[in-house]
Amino acid sequence: REECEELLKKYEAEIARYEKAASESKQKKKTLSSKIWTLERKIKRLELEIRQSKASIKEIEFEIADTQKSIEKTSKEIENSKKNLLVILRQIYKEDQRSYIEILFTEKKLSNFFTYINNLENLNKKNQEILADIKSFNELLKKEKMSLAEDKEDLEKAIKIQLLQKKESEDSKEEYSFLKKKTEAEYRQYLAKKKELEKKASKIMSRIAQLSLAGMKTPKTPEELYKLASWAGKLTGVRPALILGIIEGESALGANVGQCNCASQPYCKHPEISYKQVMSSKQWPAFLKITKELGLDPNTVPVSCVVNKRGIVQSGGAMGPAQFMPSTWLNYGYKKKVEELTGIKPANPWRPADAFLAAGLYLARFGAASQNRKAEEGAVTAYLCGTTNVNARNCRRAGGRWYTYSYIMPKVDFWQRQIDQGALK
Repeated sequence: REECEELLKKYEAEIARYEKAASESKQKKKTLSSKIWTLERKIKRLELEIRQSKASIKEIEFEIADTQKSIEKTSKEIENSKKNLLVILRQIYKEDQRSYIEILFTEKKLSNFFTYINNLENLNKKNQEILADIKSFNELLKKEKMSLAEDKEDLEKAIKIQLLQKKESEDSKEEYSFLKKKTEAEYRQYLAKKKELEKKASKIMSRIAQLSLAGMKTPKTPEELYKLASWAGKLTGVRPALILGIIEGESALGANVGQCNCASQPYCKHPEISYKQVMSSKQWPAFLKITKELGLDPNTVPVSCVVNKRGIVQSGGAMGPAQFMPSTWLNYGYKKKVEELTGIKPANPWRPADAFLAAGLYLARFGAASQNRKAEEGAVTAYLCGTTNVNARNCRRAGGRWYTYSYIMPKVDFWQRQIDQGALK
């Protein structure tokens, strides 16, 4: 037994180490997932920015093309204006070369000549103004084209930077994804190792249970009861006092395991009331399976019952010192777990050792292994109601508050005082 306990400690330490490593891997995986998510968001944002920049470049290219067309148009207008000016200047020059005698002989009136010359000069002046405006507009267009070209160049540079950032983010994402897969593999490996060790530890616990298994007979003295509860408590983590309080409340510490369907017992209050009358028909298949496996007569093995003064059965059907309902014992894993821990098959809900152990397992399932008062009260409530919520409708109807606080917990406190005072050694 000592060797088994030492080996169990070793396995428990290794399990704790693998559990810690698995927890760290899980946290690392979570951190990597968060980083990958952030990078994916960044990549999507960069892709959107790149699309927007490309759309802006397209728009600028259209504007540059339009501006180029305007430049070409104004350039033609400048050339036409220059040609017109050249014609006017030539005409002015030609008229300036004429002598006064020629002018006198060819013109009817001298004033007409000067009017013509004046008109040419005004036209020349007007054309020069128009040419100046066109040149100014042309220069403005060229500057606008240059500005647009610079904007396009800036956007192209921005796209290059964004593409580089995107590539960098994608590379980082790929690296984090690789690390995540690696971490996931490590996490799975740790869990597998932990599971393997837990199986080994379970076998060792079963062996310890077998080596330390208390007697099969119903304990009579407080010391015997405490010894059995301590054995069950070590295997489940539940306080012995809590197990004793539950067993006392449920079956008077195994002295009263049922007063119906009990013709085989020395004392039976209602042998005429069969299991079919006290339990739901849903429970019958499980009850028959349990009794068949144990080689018991289903019509004479005792089950609990509540019978009023008029002989009407109100409830019942629970089995053994821990008062398990057949389907709970069979279908919720308590039978199997008791067999794993004791190494004895089949488990028997009427056997005190199995009943004490099953009670501890049930209480532990609902948090009593923490040995916290509030959690223990919740587990006691669940023992009656199937839920830790004492205010649940079914629990209020069953008297859960009275059961927990006025009936069971005072018994638990009594047993704990006895243990603390050393009265049960």
